[in-house]
Amino acid sequence: MNSFNFQVQNTRGVARAGIFETPHGSVQTPIFMPVGTVGSVKALDATDIEVTQAEIILGNTYHLYLRPGVSVLHGAGGLHEFMKWSHPILTDSGGFQVFSLGSQLAAKSGSQKSRVKITEDGVEFVSHLDGSTHFFTPESAIEIQQAIGADIIMAFDECTPDQAEYAYARQALERTHAWARRCIDLWESKKRLSDYGSYQALFGIVQGGMHRDLREESARFISELPFDGVAVGGETIGYNMTGTKQVMEWIEQLLPAEKPRYAMGLGRDPQDIIDATLAGFDMFDCVAPTRLARNGALYHGSCEVTQNRIYFKSEFAKGRLPIGRSDFKNDNQVIQTGCDCYTCTNGYTRAYLHHLYKTQELSYYRLASIHNIRMMIQLSKQIREYITL
Repeated sequence: MNSFNFQVQNTRGVARAGIFETPHGSVQTPIFMPVGTVGSVKALDATDIEVTQAEIILGNTYHLYLRPGVSVLHGAGGLHEFMKWSHPILTDSGGFQVFSLGSQLAAKSGSQKSRVKITEDGVEFVSHLDGSTHFFTPESAIEIQQAIGADIIMAFDECTPDQAEYAYARQALERTHAWARRCIDLWESKKRLSDYGSYQALFGIVQGGMHRDLREESARFISELPFDGVAVGGETIGYNMTGTKQVMEWIEQLLPAEKPRYAMGLGRDPQDIIDATLAGFDMFDCVAPTRLARNGALYHGSCEVTQNRIYFKSEFAKGRLPIGRSDFKNDNQVIQTGCDCYTCTNGYTRAYLHHLYKTQELSYYRLASIHNIRMMIQLSKQIREYITL
């Protein structure tokens, strides 16, 4: 396959149901993408991810660059072969981690100054692993993603904080746009291929913080470039759902209808992906389902449709069953009756999972993570069915 194909198959308002084709298979949208930051969805191997029926996963350029490194990935034949995952992979550009981890390192050292130096050429940052200094440019971010071999790669951008002042947001926006052009130039010079000869779709990223005119300007600029898809980034997206919906309301009509729309870092709670789809997004990713699982929060609830409204209904706050709570000690029900995940269909009870959680048995993290990811994948399919009614 030497191209990336996306089709919108049905709409309901601005919500869309579609499908895109990649060298490693097709993906139906809307879709939740589990996050495999370092080439592993935490606690799960490739077979476990298959069991969740995930169609695509995400890897992180920053982390894979630092460890295991480009040479190791080349030696393995790319991330697909390295982790034995035969389906599509998307990689972010590493921009978010460069900025967020730089701030975290500064905070740990007691400094008020981020250990990230931004220039027009790129970003100098300090590794969170060993304190070594590195430099990412738009070109190197693309080259690392070519070595990873992902099916969808992201342009390098400057991630804008949620409360960024206008002057800073403007400067970051202009840098992001300049870097987007440089990413396209390198991508096209390499014939849009990974280091292993397969087509790589490149997505641009809309920035601009919570400033309407900047978001609209960025949406127009990114939409006019020959990207295969459009992502909406910045700290606001996913972190602040009210802000996320506001941003999409500003720009939805400016985005090309024939390209997928990716909400970066969104998907902490089930209701989030419902709201994002209804706002016009097609793709989402978040570390929250596995992180919440490891911390004792198991998704519980159902997708309800009443009077042309779709929402997530649960007896537990935010749809999270707190498995560490003492009243589950003798509860011999599965996490959720009717759930088709591996954990529930094989009869693992709340009492057993409570025991594993309390004793910090490693098998708990696997069983809990499978359940949470499967819930998000299944919810994506239910939202798709709602759109196609």
